[in-house]
Amino acid sequence: MTLYEDLMYRGLIKDVASEDLKKVLDGEPISFYWGTDPTADSLHIGHYSSLITAKRLAKAGHHPILLVGGATGLIGDPRPTAEREIISKELVEKNINGIKKQVTDIFDGNVEVVNNYDWFKDISWIDFLRDTGKYININYMLDKDIIRRRLETGITFAEFSYTLMQGYDYLYLNETKNVTLECAGSDQWGNITTGVDLIQKKLGKSVNAFTMPLILDANGNKFGKSEGNALWLDKNKTSSYKLYQYLINSDDSKVEEYLKVFTFLSKEEIEDIMKKHNEKPEERLAQRTLAKEFITDLHGKDEYEKAEKISKALFTNEIYSLSKEDILGALDGVPTFKLNNDESILEMLVNNNICSSRREAREFISAGAIKINNEPVTDENEYIDSDKLIDNEILILKKGKKNYFIGIYNK
Repeated sequence: MTLYEDLMYRGLIKDVASEDLKKVLDGEPISFYWGTDPTADSLHIGHYSSLITAKRLAKAGHHPILLVGGATGLIGDPRPTAEREIISKELVEKNINGIKKQVTDIFDGNVEVVNNYDWFKDISWIDFLRDTGKYININYMLDKDIIRRRLETGITFAEFSYTLMQGYDYLYLNETKNVTLECAGSDQWGNITTGVDLIQKKLGKSVNAFTMPLILDANGNKFGKSEGNALWLDKNKTSSYKLYQYLINSDDSKVEEYLKVFTFLSKEEIEDIMKKHNEKPEERLAQRTLAKEFITDLHGKDEYEKAEKISKALFTNEIYSLSKEDILGALDGVPTFKLNNDESILEMLVNNNICSSRREAREFISAGAIKINNEPVTDENEYIDSDKLIDNEILILKKGKKNYFIGIYNK
């Protein structure tokens, strides 16, 4: 497959602004860019489709440039419902440094990272209006989908100006770095075409752009977000185990799409995996392959193997092979409680509000629904001794099917 054919197979081309995108992608090496605003010091899993698409272009010989919006990040891209919270210059700078290091590592150093604050800081307001603003008609901007949707609820002038700033980014990169292609998520289509039109009107040049469809989960939510909580690409913010669990639980209806978007597996390999998966879906071959390819590419083979080991051990008698750090990292956010030598298991359950009463605790124990390190509790009067502690310090308590707690020995 050519690069263009491969992107089409994977469903990674949605909107196109180009006379011949196939010729551009499959032709001589070019410089291209994609961008992100530094709203956090790490990108999250929702950004990964753009990152891995950029890696596909880079593998084909094109020069990748990531634009981190030090200037646009101070303004905020218009959201569909309300204005973004303004963040400080100091926090923006911190976030830029985090993202730059992260992306450089992901690309093994083979990426150029630029900051649009470097050129916007020297442009006067009058010069920007005179040299750029006069080329873009207000009616043209009002017709942008994201702006049109905000007109009813109200949009600030700062947000309104964002699309013009992003358009100028493309103009600047075209003039200074000969960038001739921009790619981004489909929600950025209006901002992208502003840049394409600005270059055409001001420089008389034709440049190219395409968008990728937003990746959604089975419930129609953006990929990688759950109730507003992102899964970060920084393993210190989201462990490889948590990422593994998210991917391994991908819905069957979406997993083939994810294999196409998030892995470098070939069409033939994906078709073979899906054939075997559909024959025995209970074995979750497609999901296991997705987790392996995704985490190995992002964090390396060792992190994948560690995540797989923790996942298997947490649900088997191999749990004692894990370290305290493994468990606390894997179960980050799970409620913790202090273990005391002078408490029976029944007292422990009640005193730490794991069960609401002694009666409820007994009911759970008799039903085999209280487990310590995967072993059912049978004696309510038993005390926790050292052989039940992992690293001589902690244990995992499970109540029912889904409620986990971590007990930490009170030394």
